[in-house]
Amino acid sequence: MSVEGWKTILVLGGIRSGKSEFAESLVADAPVVRYIATAGEGDPEDTEWATRLAAHRARRPGSWTSEETAGEPRRLADVISSAEPNETLLVDDLGGWVTVLLDPDHQPADDLATVAELAEAIGSCAARVVLVSPEVGLSLVPTTPLGRAFTDALGAVNRAVADACDSVVLVVAGQPVPLKPAAVPPTAAAAPSVAAAPATGTASVGSGSSPDDVEPTPEVQLPDVLTHTPPVAPNQEPGNPWAAPTMALPMVSTGLVIQPGMELPMPDEYAGPQAVDRLATLDVPGAGLGVLDRVVGFAAATQGTSTPQAWGSVRVLLLHGDHAGGASAGAVAGESARRAAQARAGRGALARLAAESGASLQVVDTPAAAPIEDGPALTLDQVESALRYGWRLAEQAADAGVQLLVLAACGAGTEAAAAAVLAATAGAEPPAVLGRVFTDAGAIDDAAWMIRCAAVRDALHRTRHSPRGAKDVLSELGGGDVAVATGVLLGATARRVPVLLDGPVGMAAGMVSRDLAGQARHWCLLADHGGHPAVRLAADVLGLNPLLDLRMDLGEGANALVALPLLRSVLALAAALPVHPSLAGDEALDEPATPETAPVDTAPDEDDDDVEPGPTTEPDRDAEPDFVEPEPAGPGPTSTEPDAQPASGWRAG
Repeated sequence: MSVEGWKTILVLGGIRSGKSEFAESLVADAPVVRYIATAGEGDPEDTEWATRLAAHRARRPGSWTSEETAGEPRRLADVISSAEPNETLLVDDLGGWVTVLLDPDHQPADDLATVAELAEAIGSCAARVVLVSPEVGLSLVPTTPLGRAFTDALGAVNRAVADACDSVVLVVAGQPVPLKPAAVPPTAAAAPSVAAAPATGTASVGSGSSPDDVEPTPEVQLPDVLTHTPPVAPNQEPGNPWAAPTMALPMVSTGLVIQPGMELPMPDEYAGPQAVDRLATLDVPGAGLGVLDRVVGFAAATQGTSTPQAWGSVRVLLLHGDHAGGASAGAVAGESARRAAQARAGRGALARLAAESGASLQVVDTPAAAPIEDGPALTLDQVESALRYGWRLAEQAADAGVQLLVLAACGAGTEAAAAAVLAATAGAEPPAVLGRVFTDAGAIDDAAWMIRCAAVRDALHRTRHSPRGAKDVLSELGGGDVAVATGVLLGATARRVPVLLDGPVGMAAGMVSRDLAGQARHWCLLADHGGHPAVRLAADVLGLNPLLDLRMDLGEGANALVALPLLRSVLALAAALPVHPSLAGDEALDEPATPETAPVDTAPDEDDDDVEPGPTTEPDRDAEPDFVEPEPAGPGPTSTEPDAQPASGWRAG
């Protein structure tokens, strides 16, 4: 069954109905899942109950985190209300929660107020929430007071939670039956515009497709995390370059298919050169924009116009994911999590630069990568999920009217993972592309650098006979942050959204994306190499020449934000400046004279022959003197008309 458009969902079912398995399938593709267990451990001698709990734990992926609320039932509402927007919560189940709530150890208490707090927390939760609960309303009325109290309380809880949730599903004999479908507009999956709307997890369809051409995907809608309010989406009038439709992509029952050889759009091949040629005609006192003319050409090609506009709505995607093992040698434990928390709170270098640029900042937690020297960083299923997650992040940005994405990353071991990807895709030697390791005090840590080199070397040796396809490289070497970044590049390409790269994770994603869709690199712009050898090599391979050489290292994404105001200024200047008067043609000659520019007639009139200028009469110093072309003294050109072509020089190109 396809469940679409939900943010909070209640899964009901009887004993052994398969409700927990169905709930777990709803969050299988979410990269960050917090499992909230509500039931207590029970009687230590109850082996059957212990076996049930063990079976539940065995089904959970290792990337999930677990939390117990059995000690304090009221804490469940606090956990839900404080969840981050990038999280997905799975509460299993409300029956155990009611059991603990009715326990005499937690009495006296206002149970009705606790249930009301839970419903309110669900309704206002920023995260996606899946709640599992037994459906006891179809059974006989219990014969004991305690049994009746439990069924009455659970029935009241189920009704309150169902009212607060977007969707309700009843699982009977393993078959999900929708009771309360989420309200999804019927044309949401096919709308090509970029007006702000919630993502539905389906691929948008180009203007030549109809809703029936694409089967909706049952994938889970992933959250959107913003620490700053995103700018308002631009207008969607016909001809607006930001309103270009996306591509129609293959869909199967499991959702979007990301596979090699995808046909994604290319930037306009004519608009870029036309915009650069136009720069030579602008009214500037110097020789032009220098190397920054590439910014104008890039923006023109991606916007499909020879007069591109400065990017107004910019979103920074901060990918947070750690790499275990030798790749993270020298990294301080918990440092990347601290950086991510700083960004969520609007603090730190990246958040402050984003605020200065008026850009929204989205923090994305990616799956942690296992040690690459010992085995794959991710499973292939995790890679598929991470790619689709990144794609949907780009779709959400396009739907919100974002005109430029900036890829940023913070995580232990990201440089080593990028070096491993480059070594596998470009044939580089790990020591040549692995940057130096610095301690907190700024000292060079050569021992940690050698450990990272050894980890990459061992990983390459381990995978020497493995395929070198894009998904294989992500699985064996790349990890969650590189996989999500690759999905972002592909999704942004499909939605014609340019991406500003800055750092090893983004460049490694660019290398991997070549095997999936070669068009992706043409939508990428590299502001600065930041002194990273891996970034320099990837830039050479991808043909992305850095615009600047600031040699700053503020963390991946920060250098791009430092350069962003300069790039915006260049685009605004190129769009606003007029054509030089000498190249304006007949239009400038036909302009009516104004009092400030009209020549003053200083010659005496025929009727004023007897009038002599008085002592107070002064000639107009602003008037241009009359000039008479002398007659040629010998053979030669006699025409005094201006040349049709401009004089040679830089303006003539």
